Amino acid sequence: MTFAKRTSVAVGLGIILGSGAMAAPQNKHDGTWQVQMVTDSGICGTNSYAIMVEWGSVRYQGSPGDTPTVISGQIASNGAVDLAIRRNSAKAQASGSLSSRSGSGTWKVDRYGCSGRWSAQKRSSMMQS
Repeated sequence: MTFAKRTSVAVGLGIILGSGAMAAPQNKHDGTWQVQMVTDSGICGTNSYAIMVEWGSVRYQGSPGDTPTVISGQIASNGAVDLAIRRNSAKAQASGSLSSRSGSGTWKVDRYGCSGRWSAQKRSSMMQS
């Protein structure tokens, strides 16, 4: 096979494989969520976070001037939530579940003896590119 034919085949396969990946369905929980964490026990206070879910992976959507926060974890396809939230010296573990537009669960910070509940509302869905 000549160089030109090999290049054409490679480009053609790349387009086919690439378009297949772009057409794959997104996770139904993907998008921007607003999460409110309320303390039921301890001194941790109330916090609100904007998070982005993309293919089930979670990341923090901070605003300028926010206290540095790291949010990591997963949202399973069935909506099960398993997150770690680190802010300053506090590390919270959160679990619960999401539906297509809202969610709720519990959280705890062992270091400070805090625990509480969280609720979430979906703000936007991600658009396929």
